[in-house]
Amino acid sequence: MLTTHGRYTYSAITRRTPYDWPEGRRLAVYLAVNVEQFPFGEGLGVDLAPRQPEPDIVNFSWRDWGNRVGVWRLLEAFDEHALPATVLINTAVYDACPEVAAAFRARGDEMVGHGRTNAERQGDMAEADERAMIDAATRVIARHEGRRPEGWMGPWVSESRVTPDLLEEAGYRYVMDWMADDQPMWLATRSGGRILALPYARPTNDLPALHGAKHTPSDWADMLVDQFDEMLLQAGRQPLVFNLSLHPFLVGHAFRLRHLRRALAHIARHRDRVWLTRAGDIARYASSLQAGLLP
Repeated sequence: MLTTHGRYTYSAITRRTPYDWPEGRRLAVYLAVNVEQFPFGEGLGVDLAPRQPEPDIVNFSWRDWGNRVGVWRLLEAFDEHALPATVLINTAVYDACPEVAAAFRARGDEMVGHGRTNAERQGDMAEADERAMIDAATRVIARHEGRRPEGWMGPWVSESRVTPDLLEEAGYRYVMDWMADDQPMWLATRSGGRILALPYARPTNDLPALHGAKHTPSDWADMLVDQFDEMLLQAGRQPLVFNLSLHPFLVGHAFRLRHLRRALAHIARHRDRVWLTRAGDIARYASSLQAGLLP
């Protein structure tokens, strides 16, 4: 018998009772923007170029370009098609580049807890330290946004064995670290309660697709269109969640953004057939559904 997590049991998506999203839509669509901040010369960081001894100027400045330039190009593309965003924000952003947070706030976008910085990860923390980090990040977002965040995505998508428990105990409604389904699903917690796991697709995420798998921007945009079209077809049978996750330091570069614009325009052309929304709206609606509809 294999060791298991005990968070959920197996459920085949084709055996579930269908339900609708608002206005009878069957495909919910949300765009997630990872807005991250890194300390200089220390800690973890995405190796966009071969790692050098610290201070690693090449990788640090490339990531920093995302908040100085890339995110603003991404915002322009979103505004062109009136697309809402879900912002996975490191709280260090509020000190390092507060204008970025203010720009998303002005659009009415949702802020999701994403730790203090992506130079650390929860899987490396003792429980007390992880609880303190979650609490600190929550308080910073609440102070700047006037409300507590409802959702969480761990830095590096990293969890300890107690992360869902700590998040539920801290009052979070949903977590985006678990990618086991195309529908929201419940995770059991040690208190006897539960927290919602929201779909967060990795294969189409710009970082694993463009940087990890080395797909060309044109091929990646084709992938996004195909993923969207096929999920829209599948949603005729079961309600689904289409997610696209973006990193400004990667996709904000002009030769990649040009192809992302094509995919965003395709999604926007179907706005009358899908629910274009934010992660928190999906979580709240899903949580309100009749008991037993969510796995």
